[in-house]
Amino acid sequence: MTSDPRPSWVTDEFGAHVSGDGVHDLVHIGLRRNPKRAHLLVSTVLGKHLPTPPSQVRGAADALGDAVVAVLGETAAAATVLGFAETATGLGHCVAERIGAARYLHSTRRAVPAATVHGSFEEGHSHATTHLLQPTDAGFLDTAPAVPVVLVDDEISTGRTAVEAIEALHALNPHAHYLVASLVDMRAPEHHAECVAAAQRIGVAIDFVALAQGRIDLPDGLTEQVCDLAAPDLNPKADHRGHVEFRTAAWPSSVPDGGRHGFLAADTAPFHRAVDDLAAGLRGAFTEGEAVTVVGHEELMYLPLCIAERLADQGVDARFQTTSRSPAYVRDTDGYPLRRGFSFPAPEGVDAAGRFVYNVAPPGSDLATTVLLVIDDPADTDALRADGGLLDVLAHGGHRVVVLTVPSSDPVRLAAARSTASTRVAPTGAPLRGPDFGSYAADEVAWVLKDLSGYSLEGDVAERERRIQSGLAHYAESLPVEFQPGAEYLELFDDSLAESARRLALAVGTVAELILVERSVAPTLVSLARAGTPIGVLIGRWIRHTRRSAPAHYSVSIVRGRGIDAVALDYITARHDPDSVVFVDGWTGKGAIARELTAALDEYAAAGGARLNDELAVLADPGSCTRLYGTRDDFLIASACLNSTVSGLVSRTVLNDELIGPGDFHGAKFYADLAPFDVSNRFLDAVAAEFDAVHEAAVAEAVRLREADRTPEWSGWASVEAMQERYGLSSINFVKPGIGETTRVLLRRVPWRILVREADLPEHQHIRMLAAERGVPVDVVPDLAYSCVGLIKETA
Repeated sequence: MTSDPRPSWVTDEFGAHVSGDGVHDLVHIGLRRNPKRAHLLVSTVLGKHLPTPPSQVRGAADALGDAVVAVLGETAAAATVLGFAETATGLGHCVAERIGAARYLHSTRRAVPAATVHGSFEEGHSHATTHLLQPTDAGFLDTAPAVPVVLVDDEISTGRTAVEAIEALHALNPHAHYLVASLVDMRAPEHHAECVAAAQRIGVAIDFVALAQGRIDLPDGLTEQVCDLAAPDLNPKADHRGHVEFRTAAWPSSVPDGGRHGFLAADTAPFHRAVDDLAAGLRGAFTEGEAVTVVGHEELMYLPLCIAERLADQGVDARFQTTSRSPAYVRDTDGYPLRRGFSFPAPEGVDAAGRFVYNVAPPGSDLATTVLLVIDDPADTDALRADGGLLDVLAHGGHRVVVLTVPSSDPVRLAAARSTASTRVAPTGAPLRGPDFGSYAADEVAWVLKDLSGYSLEGDVAERERRIQSGLAHYAESLPVEFQPGAEYLELFDDSLAESARRLALAVGTVAELILVERSVAPTLVSLARAGTPIGVLIGRWIRHTRRSAPAHYSVSIVRGRGIDAVALDYITARHDPDSVVFVDGWTGKGAIARELTAALDEYAAAGGARLNDELAVLADPGSCTRLYGTRDDFLIASACLNSTVSGLVSRTVLNDELIGPGDFHGAKFYADLAPFDVSNRFLDAVAAEFDAVHEAAVAEAVRLREADRTPEWSGWASVEAMQERYGLSSINFVKPGIGETTRVLLRRVPWRILVREADLPEHQHIRMLAAERGVPVDVVPDLAYSCVGLIKETA
């Protein structure tokens, strides 16, 4: 046996120490003021009490998995793996994945109302003794007797908890072979004998494997000495209070977030795809090289570990650890592993016992580490945010805290989602994000689109118009050539943006406040690509600015006459509460897209999809088509003045049978070559800079609107029908009312004439310039219902 060569305050002060070949590389000895057990083995590779590089956590777990395979051989892949709550839930999952186990389950101390407890066992020395087994169904553990069962814990002290668990499992479903795997095995000879006797009594084979074996030497009276110590100095205060912000994670309902209710081998690939999606949404939240500690909450260990791994892959200096139920002794002394500690009430409010998180920054470090706190929604409570709660104590410790809330797996919904997931065509791709696709930040929008950047889809505008009108092609099957305006027009855009930014900000704030009060305090924004996308980003920025919460935001395709992208909706509703989904667009014209959305969502629900609210949120609703709007004035929204260069460098969406197959999202192109002309983020920044100036007015306007009658009258549609008749047009689709639609006629279509209510309205300056460049007449029509209207030229 070798003793720990490193300095140890516990050894020097109390004479307690650990020994054994390799043991000191895996654990440090600490203390806890607990009358049942005074010592605490602080793992260097588990990620519980010490912030640990995720590669180190994974490496140790993989080594333990390899040790399991060395014993079980080919039968390892058929095994059931059980991880012990709370410390070994992530370790057990890693081992199960390493050996390719058929199923994984971890015990839990959280009683989930929707779950059935199929078994339990006790851990006598623990601060929370009862372990519950809550798989989705009793059959989860009902495997053949010859299939081995692997039990994983971070340490084996006596083996009694493992034996208790084996007895409980054996009573449910007998198996012939049990294997107990741990990072360190500290059993004394008498404990080895007890385990052998237990195996004989139960009538099974029990093997033990560990990365290191050793022993713990404790002096007499240690428990009394430690309990007599003064209470530790917890919740350190920094010179400044850290900032706290909130994010909601997307997570598929058909994929478990961990092993609490059982995890199948088939869940592994979709789990990691979901983690990839989640991590992609965090890209940009942390700077390259920023020190970030990803903190999971108690049993939620594996998912935060995987997030830490992805952040490290992105260049973030990421470490991993979790909160704990264990009341350890904290002392800021060299040679002691628990240098800092934070105590707080259980966010779930399940009991009066406190909860803890230790160190956060590497022991002895002065780093102002950022904390990414990963919790599930049962822990996202008022108690989490309250004075003295976890967020409060971390912020007072000087840490920037980013809270990421993941929907917890409901066992009933999980079982139902697993059974129905195969009845629909699963999405074949993942959402696209900047900078790989589009110029918006990765954490501001996910484009639920297929990348068609490598295809030539643009055609001559006049020929394209002829084919569309003759019925030979649908407008969504190809793309118009991207119009690039000259310097004079761009200067006009800048002037228009400067003049309208505050009015735009007021409209953004008004509709955002309506969404938060009337629809959801945590909305899932779904913008209609592409005009709705910058507006969705701005609404998200408003919520982030005023609520310190970053809503999920997706951009999806909707095509007139073809409906909305059902595959994209499947992707979103599998990850978010359907009731939280709010569809966003820039403005309404005659209401064609609003009507298309309603019809498409009815069709989606009839085909087995979720029932989604069809109420469209827009900045401007001159057509009186929705209740969620910033204004009903027909005013200039500067993002309508340009094409992709104000919409993240993304094209209009494409839907054709040659490129979009079953399971594909609708497509679009990323015009990376237009980056020198891109003003997308300039537009966003100019509007967002006015948020503080308009905040009070926006809140007041939202209050006024909530008390007003906002019932849609669809007056715009009636007006356009009258105009179609007046000008002898064969289709209502040739009438494009409003400033935004008129601008788009001039940019993308073959215009016939432009109608304006006033001859020299400043907001029409860009329209007059475009019309003059293209030789399109501008007629003054004083009785227009809109400030302007664009008429498309009929080619037949």
